[in-house]
Amino acid sequence: METKLIYQALNEVEADAVAVVLFEGGEGLPQAQTWIDELRSSGEFTGKSAEIATLHQPQGLKAKRLIAVGGGKKDKFDAAVLRKIVGTVVRAVKQKGVRKLAWMLSGDNDTVTAEAAVEGAILGNYEPTMNKPSSEAKPLESFALVAPTHLAELEAGLKRGVILAEAQNFARDLGNQPANLMTPTIIAQQAQQMARDFKLDIEVLDRERMKQLGMGSLLGVAQGSDEPPVMIILKYQPEAGVKADGKASDHLALIGKGVTFDSGGISIKPAQDMEKMKYDMCGAAGVLGAMRAIAQLKPNVPVTGIVPSVENMVSGRAQRPGDIVKSLSGKTIEVLNTDAEGRLILNDAITYAKRLGCTHLVDAATLTGAIVVALGHVHTGAFTNNQEMLARVLAAAKEEGENMWPMPLDDDYRELLKSAYADLANIGPRWGGAITAAWFLREFAEDTPWVHLDIAGTGWLDESAPNLAKGPTGVCVRTFAQLAARWA
Repeated sequence: METKLIYQALNEVEADAVAVVLFEGGEGLPQAQTWIDELRSSGEFTGKSAEIATLHQPQGLKAKRLIAVGGGKKDKFDAAVLRKIVGTVVRAVKQKGVRKLAWMLSGDNDTVTAEAAVEGAILGNYEPTMNKPSSEAKPLESFALVAPTHLAELEAGLKRGVILAEAQNFARDLGNQPANLMTPTIIAQQAQQMARDFKLDIEVLDRERMKQLGMGSLLGVAQGSDEPPVMIILKYQPEAGVKADGKASDHLALIGKGVTFDSGGISIKPAQDMEKMKYDMCGAAGVLGAMRAIAQLKPNVPVTGIVPSVENMVSGRAQRPGDIVKSLSGKTIEVLNTDAEGRLILNDAITYAKRLGCTHLVDAATLTGAIVVALGHVHTGAFTNNQEMLARVLAAAKEEGENMWPMPLDDDYRELLKSAYADLANIGPRWGGAITAAWFLREFAEDTPWVHLDIAGTGWLDESAPNLAKGPTGVCVRTFAQLAARWA
């Protein structure tokens, strides 16, 4: 989809449709009121958030349609609301033959407004049709932001929004591919191509190299599959001579769980909904998407993206409940449940990130069903061993409109992972499952500032939302990119 910024008055815009935001209480773009007053007086349009009303062939406009879009209460209107309502409008109008949509900005917009609007359009325009040649979906061909006066900040916001939204859709593409078309080997190939395209350094560790290093925890999960495991390491380094924000020694690691299919192993999952287990690599997809964006945004802090990727399958070689494995850290783990595999690959990735010199760690993983019970599909659960690090992540998430909620990680929960036969067990009792899973990872982060994001409830949509297509959401891409960009 073509995206552009143009400077025109409302009545001069040529498009299939031009959209304006109007608020409850009658506030909004003054030039639009002439056309909208009748809709308001009839009760057809009230200005409630995401409400849509369309006028066809409005007299005095060059555009074929004028779309009134409810912004809700003006004092609650922000970038997150704008992003959502733009996506909602895009998804609604493209089904009605609109191919060229223009969006009017008011006179007090800045880079954040332009960024959010174009993100909403690109994300809303996305459809998971890469494997459906019979699809009749027709996306928008162009999206124009229309401003009354020239502002350099708008140009910057448009550019940044395109980078972030396209990176998020890249992550959604990865997550949408079925397990036969997105194996660990293929995800490594996708990462290598992305690294070439955006000039990132990349290394891919194979099974033999991981065995040499001693990644017994990760390899234990992988041993049941015919698909070989990989660990992908992507490196971004600021340009020479650029002073790093924060401390000069700071080095951020982004770590994503990449289980391309999770049968549960011998602790096998129920057959119902097992096809959704192709999404168990959404954390990995988010890291790859974030690294793509970071390579273009060029923050002043080194960032390493690490993706441990495996299949968790059932076979005569598969890991058994009761097995004991030795992690890269040297700690031993009693595997009580082979379906608690994400933490078994992430712990080796966390240890490896520390060996690479990373000073601050964030991981994203579709880790537990327990977090969905706790927070539903609204918030990502955030756990930490360092409140300052958590504050950085939550601030970045708030700026990008991604809902995250801090969860407890008290010392008492560590007691639930005790094992009589190893340094720790890979699961605790039934209750507090998201917390004990996070505590397991904390054992390997140790004193390094670390945040764990459990995205099991926010990583994908079971059904289409008004502003997003069904499937993976690409959650964390924008938060991670913002975290790096605002590191200071």
